[in-house]
Amino acid sequence: MSKRWTPILIPVLAVILGLLVGAVIIAISGYNPIVGYAQLWEGIFGDSYVIGESIRQITPYVLAGLAVAFAFKTGLFNIGVEGQLIVGWFAAVYVGISFDLPAYIHLPLAILAAGLAGAFWAFIPGILKAKLGVNEVVVTIMLNYTALHVTNALIRSIAKGDTTEQIAQTASLRIPFFEEITQYSRLHGGIFIAILTVIIIWFILEKTTLGFELKAAGFSQDASKYAGMNVPRNIVISMVISGFIAGLAGAMEGLGTFEYVSTKTAMTGIGFDGIAVAVLGGNNPIGVVFGAILFGALKYGSLNMPNPPAQIPEEMISVIIAVIIFFVASGYLFQWLYEKFSKKKGVK
Repeated sequence: MSKRWTPILIPVLAVILGLLVGAVIIAISGYNPIVGYAQLWEGIFGDSYVIGESIRQITPYVLAGLAVAFAFKTGLFNIGVEGQLIVGWFAAVYVGISFDLPAYIHLPLAILAAGLAGAFWAFIPGILKAKLGVNEVVVTIMLNYTALHVTNALIRSIAKGDTTEQIAQTASLRIPFFEEITQYSRLHGGIFIAILTVIIIWFILEKTTLGFELKAAGFSQDASKYAGMNVPRNIVISMVISGFIAGLAGAMEGLGTFEYVSTKTAMTGIGFDGIAVAVLGGNNPIGVVFGAILFGALKYGSLNMPNPPAQIPEEMISVIIAVIIFFVASGYLFQWLYEKFSKKKGVK
């Protein structure tokens, strides 16, 4: 198999096999997979409203997956995207309700606040990793729960309740034209921010010296140090950029989907789902977009599966996604084994 096509073929085959295995599981469970998948399709493309909602669902997944993928590319495992998203969501809404500014200042300021909040939350594990060698996985997991409870306390302090007021329209990502053409779905302009961020991150990783140094540190810290690169600095920069992107994902929810923030009893799940999106996208910024499209569409479309005549539990789509992820991981494993076996055979 050509290395050039491997990153494309493995996810595509994984999706096909995942859907086939999912159909078998649905049938074994006593449901009709053809009717179920028809319902899923209707839930994604049935009319302009569900198309708008599907794109709205995809938007934060693009940014969450990109945040995870960026950290992966630089040799870091940022499990804290969820917490960084939560603090970004809070920061965006706080700016949205606290200031009375023109839209051309208010909206960018709220988005920037979300990114900076996420960046700060990621800076903590980054500096601990760079200076003390503390494992970023452990720290980011702990900070997810810290973010959840700290923001809950701040919301209750500011709102005197469990939900803030709605943000000012000058800070909203909603676009009236989108609402009109999608039967007043919650589709918003955040999709443009997500795509722009993907392009910027791709450019940084592939076309800049900084991107080269960050990726080099990910491949081998020892080699990077030998080449004269500042590895501790690069670790911090990688985490900060990853956290900034995660904070933007929070802004999509706070300024676009909901236009407020409320206390939470559990995680949103978007940050954790971003790990799956990054895997589906092969940790490539462009691939992440396609991974987010698949993941977001399946997630939203699955809400239609419990409806008659299919009446399939929406949780079934989580099983199908898990199978797809399994096949993606297995595909890369088989590719690695194939290449290793081929090299040994060539040596003989």
